[in-house]
Amino acid sequence: MQQETKPWSKEIPGGRFDYIVIGSGMGGMTTAAILAKLGKRVLVLEQHYVPGGFTHMFKRPGFRWDVGVHAVGEVTKHSLTGRILDSLTDGQLRWASLGPVYDEFHFPDGFRVDFPDSPQEFRENLRAAFPKEHAAIDEYLHLVRAVAKSMKTYYLSRMAPSRVGRFSELVFARDAKRYLSQTTQQAVAELTADPRLQAIFTAQWGYYGSVPSRSSFAMQALVVKHFLHGGYYPVGGASEIAKTLLGTVASAGGWTAIRADVHKILVENDIAVGVRLQDGREVRADRVVSAAGVASTVSRMLPAPYCDDRWAKEVEQLAPAPAHVCLYLGFEGDVRAAGVSAANKWFYETWDMEDDAWQVSPEQEQLPRASVLYCSFPSLKDPEHDPGERQRHTGEIVTFVPYDAFIPWREGRWRKRGAQYEAFKDKMKAQLLRQFFERLPELEPLLVFSELSTPISTEHFVRPVRGSIYGIEPTPERFANPSLRPRAPIENLFFSGSEVATVGVIGAMMGGVLAAVSAEPVDGVRFLAPLVRG
Repeated sequence: MQQETKPWSKEIPGGRFDYIVIGSGMGGMTTAAILAKLGKRVLVLEQHYVPGGFTHMFKRPGFRWDVGVHAVGEVTKHSLTGRILDSLTDGQLRWASLGPVYDEFHFPDGFRVDFPDSPQEFRENLRAAFPKEHAAIDEYLHLVRAVAKSMKTYYLSRMAPSRVGRFSELVFARDAKRYLSQTTQQAVAELTADPRLQAIFTAQWGYYGSVPSRSSFAMQALVVKHFLHGGYYPVGGASEIAKTLLGTVASAGGWTAIRADVHKILVENDIAVGVRLQDGREVRADRVVSAAGVASTVSRMLPAPYCDDRWAKEVEQLAPAPAHVCLYLGFEGDVRAAGVSAANKWFYETWDMEDDAWQVSPEQEQLPRASVLYCSFPSLKDPEHDPGERQRHTGEIVTFVPYDAFIPWREGRWRKRGAQYEAFKDKMKAQLLRQFFERLPELEPLLVFSELSTPISTEHFVRPVRGSIYGIEPTPERFANPSLRPRAPIENLFFSGSEVATVGVIGAMMGGVLAAVSAEPVDGVRFLAPLVRG
């Protein structure tokens, strides 16, 4: 192993650690990298054999796919988040634009609208498609910017301890709380009565996993703002995120240990002092940061009596976002000529954005049609991808499904869940491919590989509650919960990741920033100050 290219191993180094970070998803890696920049020795513990959480990649002969990075906004040096990532990776993490259009939306009656990398063009696209709704469109875009502005002080207020959190939010986050407490459906209904425009406004709900009647409008607005200047993809693939961020941790004397499955957080005299692994080993540090998801942490890692505290039970009662399946595709041939590009394609079967899942069950002889297919082509997004003589390229089809359909196989071992499970997967794969090739028929003769992942695959590898890629659903109830903040009610324990901020790669990153600054407020603010100024 060469440390400069793979800053992780199965070994846990000796010596004293300032921090243990549980989980190497985007939030955990960001927290660890900031703490490393502040001179702290950090140990990152990852239960999987590959670090990165939903930013990792996996391989099959001739192909490799990302598992959660399809498009990321606000990563250039024109944005604070882009400057933070650039600083944390010493400029080693580079991003490629998906092009002038990052998302294409296709509806059942032939209606299509593109979301471009320009806020001006985005406005004009919407106004051209809905010439009688100019006022509603302009007000919507105004609200999007107002929400984004209000969330800055909301994030600051969340760094306060929960005992004073409500007061700090009343003072610093009054506007944000108004948007957070309103559903997306309520907000767009106040703007327009046109059901198609309402659908277009909310068609990206799949980026955060909550339909308009349930989602917080602030979450919807943040996603729109996030992509106003386009979508990007890591040069070299999504695995570059872990390589560069964890490289920063290693450069400061820390390390990332894979196959290090945390069983419990050690709490002594109401103070977090370390962790106990599944194999019985104990590792101690001055402070502990859980980036494994707040809900997952309280349900699996908190020891008694803390797991029975009122705040922990309130977190456990919050609903997770829906689960998903992903069909990974391998092609050989000229896929661009067959009609695809770096842009993501959303194929909707309906204008009803409340249709939140493909209602499959193993008992069905004939599966219904999926209401939406989200299609991504990772190899076309990465300028360093080498297709070789066979012109090998990758694709992905994602759609939401009910987690309960997969419960019968939840306790089974990976790749050994039995013939019925494989038959169910085969039926889902066949139906997804039928719908996909109806839309893109010229790709069919180029397909040479396909493999379906299910919610229990997600649960096995990344450990979210009920296989949810987005964790706790971003509803008004979630954002009203006083315990979803970086400072846990236990001394020297902190939470990182998307559940203390917002969903997605950058949402999880900001959760990581909040955790690091909450743990080291003076040095953390000093680190961020020049980046905020730009």
